[in-house]
Amino acid sequence: MSSLSQRLKNAAKALPPITSKAFPSYFDWLGDYDLVLLGDGSHGTSEFYSARAEISKRLIKEHGFKMVALEADWPDAEAIDHYVRRWHGHPGLAAPRDVPFKRFPTWMWRNKEMQDFVHWLRDYNEGLPREEKAGVFGLDLYSMGTSMHAVIDYLDAMDKDMAQEARERYGRLQRWVDRTHEYGFKMRRSVLESCEEDVIKMLLSLLKKRLEFSAVIHDGERFFSAEQNATVVVDAEEYYRKMYYSDEITWNLRDLHMFDTLKRLLEFRKSKVIVWAHNSHLGDARETAMGMRRGEINLGQLCREHLEHVAIVGCGTHDGTVAAAHEWDSDMEVMTVNPSRKDSWERVAHDTGLDSFLIDLRERHCDEALRDELAEERLERFIGVIYRPMTERWSHYSAAKLSKQFDAYLFFNTTQAVQALEKAQPATALEEEETYPFGL
Repeated sequence: MSSLSQRLKNAAKALPPITSKAFPSYFDWLGDYDLVLLGDGSHGTSEFYSARAEISKRLIKEHGFKMVALEADWPDAEAIDHYVRRWHGHPGLAAPRDVPFKRFPTWMWRNKEMQDFVHWLRDYNEGLPREEKAGVFGLDLYSMGTSMHAVIDYLDAMDKDMAQEARERYGRLQRWVDRTHEYGFKMRRSVLESCEEDVIKMLLSLLKKRLEFSAVIHDGERFFSAEQNATVVVDAEEYYRKMYYSDEITWNLRDLHMFDTLKRLLEFRKSKVIVWAHNSHLGDARETAMGMRRGEINLGQLCREHLEHVAIVGCGTHDGTVAAAHEWDSDMEVMTVNPSRKDSWERVAHDTGLDSFLIDLRERHCDEALRDELAEERLERFIGVIYRPMTERWSHYSAAKLSKQFDAYLFFNTTQAVQALEKAQPATALEEEETYPFGL
């Protein structure tokens, strides 16, 4: 055992099994924050999902959190929200147009671990006043087509003339919904007039109706959702229009959208919020190669810079199995995860000999000499929905300063693949930026 691993072991808290009633009590300190970001080192690891679920249950039950925001599209997450907050009987709320989370990668949210949490949340909300119920919300921007349909459906119930305006303004963009990469390519080549003006004007037209439409449903819930869907269309159009400019531009557009969505949720719901997303989105980008070398920003950095009372928890593992695909649009497989590299943070954690642990990395909560050592650059593993073990060093590792990237680090030495509800994947058009870095 290295001296660093020994000092880490001495400072860390060994954890009981996730299924233990004691497990979530180790995270009560997160209740002092208004915004808790729970990261994962892969999109296909059971322990990461289960741990986030147990931590979230504790924060919801004991510490007043009423929102769980996901690295997921708004319409898909809203289908869950309707279920857990029993919105199906709410006047004018339409049923989801499509089965949620059916685009590649389905296993990211269509898994047993997530399903169990959703059922728990529905049961928890049963009998609570509407304002006390905890909801689920999506932060991402890949739902351009579904969001356009949602805006039109809303306006059909509220203002037929405005619904027709939406059909006309969205009409030209609609034909690119299944060919967004081609739209971006033509924009890059300047051979097509962009749809930017139409989608922005549609959003502005809708915003002018806020008071009038919100008065029909007194809490404004439906209007807020329509506004968010219209915003998704605006931001997604820009994302796809610029997708061939550079990796940094589109990555930054996506995380800026997630941050703006989170801010709107905080302003509208006025509640403490838990975020579930990949470490690459939540660990402060300024303390990784993303920010230090590539000019990328992320959601965690933006939260630290612009919001107060923020805590970021990352997750990692040494080996085991993971649910992932070898290529975009391929079927999910349960793959063996390579043991972590000797020059990685995961190996430092593995060498403690602990099966699982939590290390608090905050100032005055961790020995400063240890924090300084953990602030040095080492490699950290990032597995998204694509896993390529044969080229793992270049495909899935990036430099990071652990104690500056996160406020705490949750480690499981050996982990298992998430329990996917289906392995066969639907045909989904390749979105260039969803594969960099490898589907995060």
